Amino acid sequence: MVDVVARPNIAESMALSHEVEQFLYREAEMLDSWRLPEWLELFGPTGLYLIPSTDKPDGDPARDLFLVQDDRFLLEQRINSLMRRSAHAEYPHSRTRRLVSNVRVAVQTEATLQVSANFAVFRMRGGTVDTYIGHYDHILERDEDHGFRFLTRRSVLDLDALRPHGKVSIIL
Repeated sequence: MVDVVARPNIAESMALSHEVEQFLYREAEMLDSWRLPEWLELFGPTGLYLIPSTDKPDGDPARDLFLVQDDRFLLEQRINSLMRRSAHAEYPHSRTRRLVSNVRVAVQTEATLQVSANFAVFRMRGGTVDTYIGHYDHILERDEDHGFRFLTRRSVLDLDALRPHGKVSIIL
């Protein structure tokens, strides 16, 4: 007797991938238009926003230094700061344009998805264009209001260092 391995429904898989892509594109649009308070609502109450250091892209936030390691409370504080005139690094706000590509979706559990994608973020400020290139490793959960919410939003830079940028004053 031959065991038959159940194949995932291709139509369902494609529909899920499309839904996740649309979520990521909406998120990119929110960030590029500086709708940061609205963007914050894409995070669950225990959501994390992580950017590992460039020398340890696979770092563990429990033991390694990260450029950004925000829980929901700290992320809200970061956004409040970025939206004020006193945030000299981002006032007036930089113009940004994000490209999100190669979106891949894997069901992690019945309630969560593991999502990876590539990104390029172009930041224009003071006559200079900085380019941030990397990939996302996200864990999403379903949400009635937004389609999905971030449990973990991890932006991994492919840069060797932050030179010539020197800093990350925007949301990657």
